[in-house]
Amino acid sequence: MLHHSPVWTDRHQAGLALAERLQDCADGDGMTSLIALPRGGVPVAAAMASKLQLPLHTWSVRKIVEPARPELALGAVAGEGVVLWRHEPGDPAWSMLPQAEAWLRLAQQEWERRHQEFDDPDVSELFNHHLIVVDDGVATGMTTLAALQSLRLARPSMLTLAVPVMDRALVETMRHVVDRLEVLLLVDHLTAVGLWYERFDQLSDADVLAILAPHRSGEPQPAPSSTSLLA
Repeated sequence: MLHHSPVWTDRHQAGLALAERLQDCADGDGMTSLIALPRGGVPVAAAMASKLQLPLHTWSVRKIVEPARPELALGAVAGEGVVLWRHEPGDPAWSMLPQAEAWLRLAQQEWERRHQEFDDPDVSELFNHHLIVVDDGVATGMTTLAALQSLRLARPSMLTLAVPVMDRALVETMRHVVDRLEVLLLVDHLTAVGLWYERFDQLSDADVLAILAPHRSGEPQPAPSSTSLLA
């Protein structure tokens, strides 16, 4: 097994590093927004929002999984009715999933709950904006692709994907669905995003809402100091 040292202390530090890559987007004219994919993308995007002085929104997405194997993404659901499957109907593998529709309904119910809980914007609010989509990493790409496909329906002026780490095999796929791709680290056979962080806590809904609260107060957020990296 290949061993390596974590690259970032936590998601906050990774967000500050991504912000450096996107300095040309700082202090936007009101037509550039950061779009965080909950839950893990929120602390990354929150650090970017403070550094770049950009508005921050969430865009919920949910894996379709077999309950007995929740780590395996069979597909994903996102806003505007977007549903992606790893295997399309008609694929021989589809016959192995007789409960797929039931699993889809469970995913849609959880997506709806998160959509309401995190107060995702209506797609009309994002029309003609430059949307910078942020997550803490991309391993399989299912949820990311679902989110990007649904956000395209907002007819953004530009669609950017910004993530700290991504499986190298997904680069060409992502380049075909976004206008700009910013990745700090490409990894062969990325099995777990959390391996690249010293701290990779599982976030609750309450954690997400607490991180979002200052950015939804209507007051500009100060750029974080270097001391906040270890907070």
